[in-house]
Amino acid sequence: MIAPLLLAFALAATAAVPTPESHFGHRMGEDRKLIDWTRTVSYFEALDAASDRLTMRKLGKSTGGRDFIAAWISSPANLRKLSRYQEIQKRLADPRRTTEAEAAALIAEGKTVVMITCSIHSTEVASTLTAVQFAYRMLAEERPKFRAVLDNVIFILVPSLNPDGVDIVRDWYGKTLGTPYEGTSPPELYQKYIGHDNNRDWYIFSQTETRIAISQLHNQWHPQIVYDVHQQGANASRMFIPPWLDPIEPNIDPILAQLGNMIGTGMAADLTAASKKGIAINSIYDFWTPARNYQGYHGGMRILSESASARLATPLNIKTADIAANGNGYRPRESSWNHLEPWLGGEWRLRDIMEYQEIAWESCLWQAATRREDLLRAFYKVGQRAVARTSPYAFVASAKQRDVGTLRKLLETLAFGMVEIDKAPAGFTAGGKEYPAGSYVIKLQQPYGSFAKALLEKQTYPDLRQYPGGPPKRPYDVTAHTLPLLLGVDVEAVASPFEARLARAVNFDELPKPAPRNLPALRGKRVGLYRSFQPSMDEGWTRWIFEQMQVPYESVGNAAIRAGNLRARFDAIVFPDQSPGTINYGYRPGTMPEELTGGLGDAGAQALKAFAEASGTLVFFNESANFAVGHMGLAVNNALRGVPSRDFYCPGSLLNVRLDAAHPLTAGLPPVTPIWFETSPAWEIPEGSPARAVAVYPENDVLASGWLLGRKLLSKRAALVDVPLGRGHAILFGMRPQYRAQSYLTMNFIWNALAAAGAP
Repeated sequence: MIAPLLLAFALAATAAVPTPESHFGHRMGEDRKLIDWTRTVSYFEALDAASDRLTMRKLGKSTGGRDFIAAWISSPANLRKLSRYQEIQKRLADPRRTTEAEAAALIAEGKTVVMITCSIHSTEVASTLTAVQFAYRMLAEERPKFRAVLDNVIFILVPSLNPDGVDIVRDWYGKTLGTPYEGTSPPELYQKYIGHDNNRDWYIFSQTETRIAISQLHNQWHPQIVYDVHQQGANASRMFIPPWLDPIEPNIDPILAQLGNMIGTGMAADLTAASKKGIAINSIYDFWTPARNYQGYHGGMRILSESASARLATPLNIKTADIAANGNGYRPRESSWNHLEPWLGGEWRLRDIMEYQEIAWESCLWQAATRREDLLRAFYKVGQRAVARTSPYAFVASAKQRDVGTLRKLLETLAFGMVEIDKAPAGFTAGGKEYPAGSYVIKLQQPYGSFAKALLEKQTYPDLRQYPGGPPKRPYDVTAHTLPLLLGVDVEAVASPFEARLARAVNFDELPKPAPRNLPALRGKRVGLYRSFQPSMDEGWTRWIFEQMQVPYESVGNAAIRAGNLRARFDAIVFPDQSPGTINYGYRPGTMPEELTGGLGDAGAQALKAFAEASGTLVFFNESANFAVGHMGLAVNNALRGVPSRDFYCPGSLLNVRLDAAHPLTAGLPPVTPIWFETSPAWEIPEGSPARAVAVYPENDVLASGWLLGRKLLSKRAALVDVPLGRGHAILFGMRPQYRAQSYLTMNFIWNALAAAGAP
């Protein structure tokens, strides 16, 4: 009689768990159906109430005021002891407080912690639906694999890292259903400030959602695996999974890289065994920048999958001829060791994406369950290797800095990433240099010393070519992330141990917060910030910086600029990094609703020129400066225009420039300043031009951090020019001076330009 009773209890428990269909009114993955965030939250609340296998927590509010949630899924016995398993994670994460004998006992007792995060990029809609469906299945299905996962894994599920974007995309999709624009992306950033760049924020920690995820999940639970679920374009592989391409950032422990290879290859095998074609590994994505990877520097693996997309929830019919012939590291139409069974076309739906994702999730969790002790032991070993580091011994930041506000920013950034920082109450000597009292020391013999080292040292990106002597291989993102150079803070690496009286620094309130030194002058200026219908992440970053720095501004669009009379409203107008074509033409007719089409055109260019001639200041960042040159007739040339990548290549690096100390734009900046170069122009000033070079590349010592090919093409060219226009100016930046809220040093160029704006 016992077995039937147990079966009855199991069936009753299953029946009590609400299905997604009963809650949302349709099955997950149904064509042309997306879900809103409020009902997603209420569904997880319903699962929490119905099942003892899931507990949901609200961790805070998103930028737009929505609940940021996570669900812990495990066996009822494990969920009753969550605090104990969290303590085990903390003990294993820091070998200084846990002997090997103690660790062995904790490993035998502990559980693998796996965190799966969804839809940080909100047009990649499937994973939030997969989260709903997969959570239901974990609670309702009595399967041996799920039972093993529930018994051996603490599964933290984040249905969306960007709740606001879930609604932004759903609302736009609903508005355009049945129109020619069905399946297009919204005409706004799907994260208020930074849109798609929200997964480039994992070391500067600027955004609310990032800070919630780091402070309340990563730093509290120390997951062995963090699996971030994404989507890619429709016309190549059906899914990418690690192993990654080279290069691997050198501060990631090889144990983690190898384990990531193992888990990813296992996921690919399980997908192939389930007859899912188009699985690519060791392709597309490298493992370099920490802007996209936090856990790899905190003892855990970072797993990424990228599924082919539909048109949001609208199906696609893809022909073989539509499949790309070439991809990064593989050929999508051909079989190879890392892409064994190509997918060569057919119907592709939202439900297909979910099926691939569900298989991949189950595989990841199953491997985490079956290798529980191995993964916990490796996690402890990574920490042991970190605290045993011998060189360099430490980094030291002197108390004497050009801007102590950016010193505070650096220290707070490291501390938020769990880096231990000491402060010296008295002066000391390290590496043959004298440091005053109040200086800060970051020793690297600590669990997260690798995170500190990655951010504090200069990067040397390898010279990778498509073939010997051929064009460069494109990195997936950028190649430099040296925070002291970006922030303008002097930090020295010290190779050997030194003596100093130190105390742990727990807060940095004695240092001022970063702020423009000329903020009073800025508050008196009328600043316009160009905002087109085609959303620009750089515009969002600029908006965020202005608001953080309390610089007043007003967004200004195409129609307002074309209407003219701009000098009556503004002293300065700022153009973020955006392509000239986007600024000039905007969305072309027929691609979006008519009211969202068009750009500045000739009328806008002439209105801007008249604004400058009437003593206005125009400020153009990076690629937008090419619009000014091409459409406003400015007397400068981009020396890099049309140069092939085999001759010049610099995909997101820090380069040195020498400044004209007499020019007001350079006030407060060092004579040699590192700038952020990414798809940037380099200016030539023709003879007879009124333009003035403000920042010039030297003949040598150009590369400060990252990767640069073709240094000689920059020699003596300008990275910043001031072009007089009537009684005003056009200031052309061959850089991103506010790059991803990191380049605090070169933001001073902006503040200087705005402070002087409007003066004849």
